[in-house]
Amino acid sequence: MAGERQDDCLFCKIVAGEVPADVVRETDTTLAFRDINPQAPTHVLVVPKAHYRDAASLAAADARVTADVLREAGEVAAQDRVDGTGYRIVFNTGTGAGQTVWHAHAHVLGGRGFNWPPG
Repeated sequence: MAGERQDDCLFCKIVAGEVPADVVRETDTTLAFRDINPQAPTHVLVVPKAHYRDAASLAAADARVTADVLREAGEVAAQDRVDGTGYRIVFNTGTGAGQTVWHAHAHVLGGRGFNWPPG
């Protein structure tokens, strides 16, 4: 069920402290941690602490937490000092887009140039 912890979810386990992560920020509703396979010098995942399958599910269920995730993404960029040079916030939604963990999460990427279109 949306919002409830899923026992088989890696990110729920990270939020619960059962799986270690390099946490860079935490709020009442979000957790931000470094990606274990970084694609840029700054590559941080910002997740809602509550479980939502993907970004669309999160947005449909809880506008406040959706805003919290985006706000924290900006704070991560500022903390890593990539806010002045530019950064990306990416939500992969669905297998075809590269989502591999079924818990909504924003990738904050920065510290190098990016091409357009992505992919």
